[in-house]
Amino acid sequence: MKITWLGHGSFRIEIADQILLVDPWFTGNPVFPEGKKEEATVGATHILLTHGHGDHATDAVPLASDLGIPVVGIFDLMSFWEGRHDIKIIGMNKGGTVALGEVKVTMVNAEHSSSIASDNGPIYSGAEAGFMIEGEGHVIYFSGDTDVMADMKVFNDLHKPDIGILCAGGHFTMDMRRAAYAAKEFFDFKTVIPCHYKTFPLLEQSADELKAKLPGVDVLTPEVMESVTL
Repeated sequence: MKITWLGHGSFRIEIADQILLVDPWFTGNPVFPEGKKEEATVGATHILLTHGHGDHATDAVPLASDLGIPVVGIFDLMSFWEGRHDIKIIGMNKGGTVALGEVKVTMVNAEHSSSIASDNGPIYSGAEAGFMIEGEGHVIYFSGDTDVMADMKVFNDLHKPDIGILCAGGHFTMDMRRAAYAAKEFFDFKTVIPCHYKTFPLLEQSADELKAKLPGVDVLTPEVMESVTL
């Protein structure tokens, strides 16, 4: 399995027979290196989308169109896009599981908000979510944008993820302290990768606190476009 951070909350996950782009955001992403989009997206099989905010969803439709691959996300937003764009979609909802080749993806709850921009202001775009991604004998909890939730105990009881990709930048999501609490209180991760940080000055710039609060957990902090093999 290879996990590549694309900056902010965006990832490329190569797992079993799938290459998943999760919340891929290139247009306007200040930390994504120019000229690397093709490298980041080559061979992708699906786009997974946690919610409709621009720093997660801006590139989903054009990528789905250009690459000819489905977007997997909350039913409301997928249906909205399907009626307006010539793209493939897989609409689902929280608690549902879809099989993508040899990979199972379950949509789970998150605590955030979800909308897309329009000339008349934000448009409701269905609920925010996270994902459990299972393959190659691993389960990844991809938190999406969220705060700490007691639901996380249920996630662990049902899915037992060994890898956590956790938002941890603060201001809009959990910060490093809260992400560390979530990981320690509710999960038994072997590996944690923080995200949604360092993108803008108002977000946390270092994962040192997360590392310090999770002794015995392998907290990995790759640079943008750096891959981690597990």
